[in-house]
Amino acid sequence: MTSQPDIAALSFEDALKALEDVVRRLESGEAPLDESIALYTRGDALRAHCQTRLDAAQARIEAVVADRDGRATGTRPFDTVSEG
Repeated sequence: MTSQPDIAALSFEDALKALEDVVRRLESGEAPLDESIALYTRGDALRAHCQTRLDAAQARIEAVVADRDGRATGTRPFDTVSEG
């Protein structure tokens, strides 16, 4: 396997593309065992990174402030979501 960028530095889209490449390579059945293990490990890390990015995006979306009737009235900064 060639040198690959640090997963933490990848955008969601780049991480998802890298994960798709890993899956494609594993499904081809052509990778030797050691490479398959390395691919699986990287794929799991990419999956976790994508999930973290999705969770953060969802939290930002949920930070929309609603009135009593559930209508959006504005937003609040993501970092104040846990403050109530």
